[in-house]
Amino acid sequence: MNPQAGGYTPKDLRFGESGRTSLINGITKIANAVKSTLGPRGHTVLIESPSHTRGMTITKDGVTVAKSVNLIHPVENLAVTMMKEAASNTATTAGDGTTTAIVLTEALVKAGNDIIKENHNRTEILRSVNYEVKNVIKSLKSYSKPISKRRLKDVAIISANGDKEIGSIISNTYNEVGKNGIVTVERSQTSDTYNEITNGIKVEKGMNSPLFINDQKKDECVLEDCYILVCDASVDNILNIENILKPIIQENKKLLMICPTSENVLNTLAANVVKRKLNVCNINPPQFGYKQTELMQDIAVSVNAKYFSEKTGDDLSLITFGDLGHAAKVIVSRDSTVIIKDPEVTDAVVEERVEQLWESHKLTTKKADKDFILSRIASLTGGIGVIYVGGQTDIEQKELYDRVDDAVCAVRSAFAEGILPGGGTALYHIAKVYDTLSDKEEKISKKIAYAILGKALKAPLQQILTNAGLNDEEIYEGILEPKHGYDVKNEMYGDLVELGVIDPLKVTKHALKNSVSVATTILSTNAIITMARTYEANETSK
Repeated sequence: MNPQAGGYTPKDLRFGESGRTSLINGITKIANAVKSTLGPRGHTVLIESPSHTRGMTITKDGVTVAKSVNLIHPVENLAVTMMKEAASNTATTAGDGTTTAIVLTEALVKAGNDIIKENHNRTEILRSVNYEVKNVIKSLKSYSKPISKRRLKDVAIISANGDKEIGSIISNTYNEVGKNGIVTVERSQTSDTYNEITNGIKVEKGMNSPLFINDQKKDECVLEDCYILVCDASVDNILNIENILKPIIQENKKLLMICPTSENVLNTLAANVVKRKLNVCNINPPQFGYKQTELMQDIAVSVNAKYFSEKTGDDLSLITFGDLGHAAKVIVSRDSTVIIKDPEVTDAVVEERVEQLWESHKLTTKKADKDFILSRIASLTGGIGVIYVGGQTDIEQKELYDRVDDAVCAVRSAFAEGILPGGGTALYHIAKVYDTLSDKEEKISKKIAYAILGKALKAPLQQILTNAGLNDEEIYEGILEPKHGYDVKNEMYGDLVELGVIDPLKVTKHALKNSVSVATTILSTNAIITMARTYEANETSK
């Protein structure tokens, strides 16, 4: 008989220590799978495809490993889901640090479970742990310093699991596009990994007719010293733009029209290009809806043009030559357009626009909207870089893509908030402070909270040493002062920033915040309700 037929769904309830034990079992399983990838001597994980028959994935990417884990036991799987959330939130916010988030979450949960007893005020202790996160972050900031070009490469190499070639490609790309530039990662159509730089504004629209092509070898329309019309209203009659076409023709100038056109207007323009009476190219406005408006405004600001918009009631017939923008060079392919900015155009208006966009970025919560704003900032500040990742096989390419993407995100985070002594060293030194505070503190809730943090914050360094097969007690004796640590890869002590062993502050900060959030939730749980299963979960999950 179907139990749901009677109007109810049976549930399985677990309470207190029994429920938390199952949660901890789930945490242990996903953490064991993920944390072995941490550090320069971390290991790879082999993942079967969901379909069982369509290949596999080999990766050192923590979030990829985490996403692949699903457990049979319902309570254990709840813990896995929460761990995934901690990792995913860290990746979304900081771009990297997923493995660190999982290592910290496991350490916090196990430390809390070991130290907190039944007669302790669990709520007060966990409230103290949450409060201390602010102080830990303050301490992390005291260790941080702005990233330099020299250290940029170090961050990239470390995040790419020690791959110097990849580190060089990433650092060179960022050096070319600048601090505010955007670097994206895409799959290459070849086995090679390389980068391409666009120094200007890239519009994801190509020419409306192949008759505009003037560089047959490259299949492009190239217009140097080019004037630009920015308009979202459709040009349905060539007479609508007579005021700007006359000086273009008379003075043999070049024109890029970013606007929709009727078929008759397009054919007229193309015919005059073929007859060499006109140096012009036409593309459609990018995107749709509000994105189109925003991007067109960005373009207009960058080239010092007036944006004629149908939405604001602008009269197309009133456009004059003085309303046009100007670019040093325009390169139009069949798929996209690159506008290379005129160096003589003032940056004051652009800078004001960029400041507005950063404010919008702070207020926006959706990742897609944040990414859209960042891409606009990149265009306005003149830096767009694409790293194309190759590989001999699909498996090799996927693994390399994950590493490159992680490294790019890590560099982006380093630019945002600076860098720390790496390899979990900054957290380790803060942990030692909490060990001391715990010994001195008399209030029991704070004493236990300090002890939990003192134990848990050492976990990332401990795991890196474990993965490298090193005796952690011997290493700890050589780590004497702040910013001083152990370079696992090269097996030497020293100032880790100077040695190039670096973690972005933003990554470490968000890994900590997300791990504490999940850990305190699990440790405060006293009842767990799951759907009843028909199988014996305890047996099948062993």
